[in-house]
Amino acid sequence: MITFKQLEAIYWIANLGSFAAAADKLCTSQSAVSKRVQELEAQFQIEVFDRSRRTARLTDKGNEILSFAKKLLSDRDQMIERASSNEVMFRRLRLGVTELTAMTWLPKLVSVIRSEFPRVSIEPEVELSATLFERLIEDSFDLIIVPDVFDDSRCVRVPISSVENAWMVAPSLYAGDEPLTRKKMEELTFLVQGTRSGTGIIYNRWLEEQNFHSNRTMQCESLVAQIGFTVSGLGISYLPVPVTQPLIDAGSLRRLPTEGWLPHVKYSVLYKSDQTSDFRKHIAALAKKHCYFSSFFSPQ
Repeated sequence: MITFKQLEAIYWIANLGSFAAAADKLCTSQSAVSKRVQELEAQFQIEVFDRSRRTARLTDKGNEILSFAKKLLSDRDQMIERASSNEVMFRRLRLGVTELTAMTWLPKLVSVIRSEFPRVSIEPEVELSATLFERLIEDSFDLIIVPDVFDDSRCVRVPISSVENAWMVAPSLYAGDEPLTRKKMEELTFLVQGTRSGTGIIYNRWLEEQNFHSNRTMQCESLVAQIGFTVSGLGISYLPVPVTQPLIDAGSLRRLPTEGWLPHVKYSVLYKSDQTSDFRKHIAALAKKHCYFSSFFSPQ
């Protein structure tokens, strides 16, 4: 008889690329994972994985089994969700977020989820947007919360909010009140996020569309580092207004007077379109309801 443990083993080996990675994911030993696969192969006298290769690659029959495994595992999860009340539902919630969400309203979201689903194990991870999206497609996350830059038919997108950004500068670098022209701005160093960052993708595209080019750029992948570099007077940067307001109030940063405004950064919740369970939909709705970028570690 086929078991869900056997199907989970095949599913995670195929998705993660190795028996060892699947064992880590399933919190068991590599030998236990191998045994599950071998039992299924022996029962049906088939080979699920091509063992002549170094990596775990599915055979043609293995691909057929994987297709059925995905559906059966999804149906199992949905049955558990529908049959269980929120108070007794036991499952993991693998949630991926970027730095800005972790620095602002993630504590509130975690608190709300725990209140509604006390037995759900919440496993948040902070990563760059592109990494979060790649891992979502690989089924390493249930949902991710990222800037709205990924338009992919494999995913459901739920818009939740937007964040105001502004050009920021250390007072030591520019203390004047006269708005800087584009030409003057381009003479300064731009502190920008890279192409793995959702915000970086948005503003890199915008700067290119506006034919806006600095003579010098300094790239960093961390929002915290980007803020730190700007406070240090290394250049000017686009930064989220809500979380930098305390630094502005303290005199460590100021909004750079310019001749225009930056576009807001829109955020969305994403989850796989082939995994549209009621639970994922509900978590996305909670994120939309409680999204609040306006202050550090918001209790609102």
